[in-house]
This record gives sequence, C-alpha cells and structure tokens, in this order.
Amino acid sequence: MINGPDSLPISALAHLLFCPRRCALIHLEQAWTENVFTAEGRLLHERADKTRLEKRGDLKIASALLLSSTRLGLHGRADVVEFHREGALWRPFPVEYKRGRPRKDLADHVQLCAQAICLEEMLTIDVPRGALFHGKRRRRAEVAFDDALREKTRKTAEALHDLIRNGVTPPPVVADHCESCSLNETCLPGSADSPKRASRYLDGLRGPV
Repeated sequence: MINGPDSLPISALAHLLFCPRRCALIHLEQAWTENVFTAEGRLLHERADKTRLEKRGDLKIASALLLSSTRLGLHGRADVVEFHREGALWRPFPVEYKRGRPRKDLADHVQLCAQAICLEEMLTIDVPRGALFHGKRRRRAEVAFDDALREKTRKTAEALHDLIRNGVTPPPVVADHCESCSLNETCLPGSADSPKRASRYLDGLRGPV
C-alpha cells in the first residue's frame, strides 16, 4: 500500500511520465488549457464514456467502469472493460482509447496496467492483458501486463504520490514535446531564467550541504 495523500487519478500517471512539471501544474496548481490535441482526446473519450453494459455470447462489455486501488492509491474510470468467459469465470480485459498514434514511451502502457491492477484488486482475479486503441490507426494493440510493466507502474504511482505530497512544481525544462503541450504558455519552458530555477529546484532537493 502506498502511504500518501488521498487517492489520485490514474490519468496522472501518464501526465507524470510525459512531463513532471505538466503533472504538477495540472494536479497541484489546477492549471488546464485545451488545444486541438486535448480536444480530440476528450471527444474520443466522451464517446467511450457513455455508460453501458452489453452481452454478446461469451463476451460482456462494460464502459465507463469506475476503478480504484488501495495498494496503488489510485482511482479512475476505464474507457471499456471486456469480460471474456473462461469456463465459469469472466476475465477482465481493459481497453484504453487514445486519440493519436502509439507513443514511444510507456506512459499509455502504465496507465492501462494501473487499470488492470485496480480490476485485480476489486475483483480478485488475474488480468494478464489489455489493449490500447489508437484513433489515428483505428485499431488496437494488445498489451501484456508482465512483471517489468507492473513494477514500472508501481514505481510511477509512488513517484506521483511523492510529487503531490511534496507540493513542489518542478522547474520548466525544454523538450521536444513542449510545442504540442496544451500548457506551453502556462509553463513557459523557454523562459530566460529556466536554468536558474532548475538549479534552485535541484539544490532544494539535495538539502543543505
């Protein structure tokens, strides 16, 4: 179990892996600005978030399913969870919808794995796989929740709780993804004193010499 503040959103894991400063701006300072990328993502999720439950033979499909994990200190809502019949069991298979193409990092995989861990804790059943559906490709890719991904998910959840518990927004750092970030004008990654602020932030983490 993670010791820290109250339960945090699963989506914050992806924010943290994308950029710790963006994560802090959203979840510590409640800053949010929408751009074309976030608007497309929101519309895609709204279509998936219409609550419904369907059954098709050996398949049940639940959308907008509420999730939580005491162990990770996380909560959220799954876009879609398919339940596949395996004898007397209905095994969950979470599906997360993303607007763009597959990312080079593992942020989306971690977010999906966290959903699986929530389902395992809530339903006491193993969830070995899920899928990411990418809007640009119009198809989904299966994700295996192996030990390495589960460990990365656990460590990311710990880092998220540490960030929120410390209550300190990291300084801006210029990166390739800055131009596409909806918080670019709020973050000001190219501001003249960014290196100084970064130095002060790191000095604060090190503590007194």
